[in-house]
Amino acid sequence: MKITAAQRSSTVRRGAAGLAAAAVLATAAVGAAGAPALAADPPAGPVPTFDFGDCPDLPAGADPARWRCEVLTATGSLTLGSRTIPDLAPMTITHAEGPLPDGSPGQVFGGLRGAATAVPGGILGTPAADHGRALSLSLRPEYGGRSDFYSVGDSLGLFTLRFRALGLLLPKGCALGGDTPVELRLKRTGGSERISADPPVIRFGAYDDSFGVPAADHCGPLGRVLNDRLGLPAPTGNTIALTAHYTYKPYTQLPPH
Repeated sequence: MKITAAQRSSTVRRGAAGLAAAAVLATAAVGAAGAPALAADPPAGPVPTFDFGDCPDLPAGADPARWRCEVLTATGSLTLGSRTIPDLAPMTITHAEGPLPDGSPGQVFGGLRGAATAVPGGILGTPAADHGRALSLSLRPEYGGRSDFYSVGDSLGLFTLRFRALGLLLPKGCALGGDTPVELRLKRTGGSERISADPPVIRFGAYDDSFGVPAADHCGPLGRVLNDRLGLPAPTGNTIALTAHYTYKPYTQLPPH
């Protein structure tokens, strides 16, 4: 899904403040309240390989020389309700920003890519579920339809997502936040580090411990079991902690859009 909105330019462009995400779209142990373990500088980790394939088309009349595509890859941990997922699969968020033809700042969302992460204990919360596909449960992040990467201070803007619930016993439409996406307002933690100047790569940490998570929906007869398993709905007590790597390219360095 691609959404264009006139916004002020993102602080991500000035240093180390992009989501992800969002983001969003991660990593350290998390608690239910207060800044998690990423309150200091985020831990060192491997630098991801960045892919600019999701860079969106620019608004009509926009000058490619004044726009750039930004890619952020994050990994981390997530607490939803009563369950913690300690090692989220990498999540990559792509968007573009620059001046609109009338001179006002603009943003275009490009895409969210994230692999599914297994929930320890599966759908029943038992060790046996970790060794059998029938009772397995995984969550995969999907874009929730709204984003604003404009940042002020340690606030990293707004990003919405849903978590697709995957398992052999669950219908395809089953999701957490399917009808009402989860709304993240990430805050930067600690400092940031420039990993590379050419290409530009910046690493930083982010977290949110103030978002709510609705009950799972479109899950059929197992919806109640899933909600009991995860402790949903959960208006409080949810936490996401992220370590992110961010980079960008001017549109003049990308294939024509």
